[in-house]
Amino acid sequence: MTVLEAKERKEFRHSFLTKIRADGNVPAIVYGTKMESKPIFFNEADFIKTIKEVGRNGVFSVDIDGKKVDVVLTEYQADPLKNTVVHADLLSVDKSTKITAEVTVNTVGDSPGVKEGGVLQQALHEITVTGTPGNIPQSIDVDISKLEINDVVTIEDLKGASSYEIEHDAEETILSVLPPRVEEEPQEEEVVEEPEVINEKE
Repeated sequence: MTVLEAKERKEFRHSFLTKIRADGNVPAIVYGTKMESKPIFFNEADFIKTIKEVGRNGVFSVDIDGKKVDVVLTEYQADPLKNTVVHADLLSVDKSTKITAEVTVNTVGDSPGVKEGGVLQQALHEITVTGTPGNIPQSIDVDISKLEINDVVTIEDLKGASSYEIEHDAEETILSVLPPRVEEEPQEEEVVEEPEVINEKE
């Protein structure tokens, strides 16, 4: 299992948080039903590398001063201007712990309906699922290679979801292929000729 080295954070002053961020670290919190919440910090580059390896919903181990805890990333905050991670929340888990996560929806294939001019409209870009960490997928693929114009894919159409629960109504639309957009041609304005005015002689 991928291991992320971390240190317990015992200082809570704003100046200390500023310092560890300036040093390229991320303050975080580890919490769970079987442990007390523990403030920690770890190297930002190592954290990003770990998430790329295990995926957004993957399980990894945090080594806190020699003590390892299996966790999943539940939430993180980023600074869009500096493009840095400023805080992360990690949930302590085991193989039987059920968690709820947002899973990205990917489309696979080319829709015949789109090739004919239809418009692919995706209503859901993420799907909320609940399951044990090992059973939650990194993404959900939706095959659109047979979708014609006016076809719709709903939650009920998803395959292979037996290992986790989907927290959506079965009838909820994931995506659809809409008919081509017809642009109305601008109507020409009718030109009304004004009658010629003839000046009468006095």
